[in-house]
Amino acid sequence: MSSILVEGGKSLRGEINISGAKNAALPIIVASLLSSKTLVINNVPQLSDVSDMLFILKSCGVHVEIVGSGTIALTANNISGHFSPPCNIVKKMRASIWILAPLLLRLGQVRIASPGGCAIGQRRIDLHLAALKAFGANIQLEDDYISANCSSRMHGISFKFDKVSVGATITAIMCAVLANGSTKLANCAQEPEIADLCYCLRKMGANITGIGTANISIIGVKELNGANYSIIPDRIEAGTYMVAAAITQGKIKLNNVIFKHLKSAITKLRLSGAIIQYQNENSLIIEGANIIKPLNIQTNPYPKFPTDLQAQFMSLMSIADGVSIITENIYENRYMHVFELIKMGANIVIQSREAVVTGVKKLHGADVIATDLRASVSLVLAGLSAVGITKVKRMHHLDRGYESLVEKLQNCNARVQRIPD
Repeated sequence: MSSILVEGGKSLRGEINISGAKNAALPIIVASLLSSKTLVINNVPQLSDVSDMLFILKSCGVHVEIVGSGTIALTANNISGHFSPPCNIVKKMRASIWILAPLLLRLGQVRIASPGGCAIGQRRIDLHLAALKAFGANIQLEDDYISANCSSRMHGISFKFDKVSVGATITAIMCAVLANGSTKLANCAQEPEIADLCYCLRKMGANITGIGTANISIIGVKELNGANYSIIPDRIEAGTYMVAAAITQGKIKLNNVIFKHLKSAITKLRLSGAIIQYQNENSLIIEGANIIKPLNIQTNPYPKFPTDLQAQFMSLMSIADGVSIITENIYENRYMHVFELIKMGANIVIQSREAVVTGVKKLHGADVIATDLRASVSLVLAGLSAVGITKVKRMHHLDRGYESLVEKLQNCNARVQRIPD
């Protein structure tokens, strides 16, 4: 366990290179299980979630080679039914559910612990299991374990998700690429990270159309090849550092970004008064305004405003000149950071899924506790703008999704340091 000390009141100025997207890296790493050939992945962020997923794959018999900085080579030519994914890691990591489909396709049977992750609401696995059953899998739930088997090759299906789900869409895509026949998936999540997975699978030999849309069509193939693929930059990390510039009235240049992935965040930041200029194909400069204007924000599936930036924008709205309304439509319990922001002087009232944020002139440093990944970084952002010193505890959450955050902030003249508890 460790904490981060933040001394606020300093405008951030500098340049930050955005890392590879965690939410693309994890499913692409899992996709290596679909082939016996080597998958080389570039632009892989150094995060605890990535390390945990690689550890899970090693336990399944995958050969993992660190080729260089940000590059790994995965070869799943020696997996068997005699594997034991570490229960403690599987249980704490929601993304571990994705290993079910490829292992079932390769081995015919699999048993893993039920997955975990951030405690921010009912991130249910029923949509994953419904998709697996539709493809022909037999599923049993027993004592916090999931057992699955398939007596023959999975078959193509026409399937419409009851609700938009990033995770379940990924599970269904991985089933379909090796299933017998054609699959049509409707009401799919359209996140860029899903498209990135599809482009990687296509490079491995998968037959996928409709990438990036709500309707994806896949014709199954008998086997996939190896490939060399680079992960897209992390739009949530980019959005976080954009808020860092805005909340400190600073000026930051971000490199390695994809503008269209940031459209909703850029629109809101401009409405708040920030100035954003595109520099070239993959760089932008954001300059915060002296007076931050209030916003109305509703989280929704991509391409609308992402739930993973809700907490960061709430920190920004805490010092806006007026009243902001933030509505969380994705998860029912993603306001745990609110109580910590209130300790710092924020004026926030929660009404069911809606948070009414009345901006104050200044936040004040305090000892606060991170409850999940995005909450942890929102408290760091609040600390950057606050008067005095903020201590953010339980920073292991942050290590799950932000590569070298302290160092990147320090490069922009932030007074921030990690300390042991």
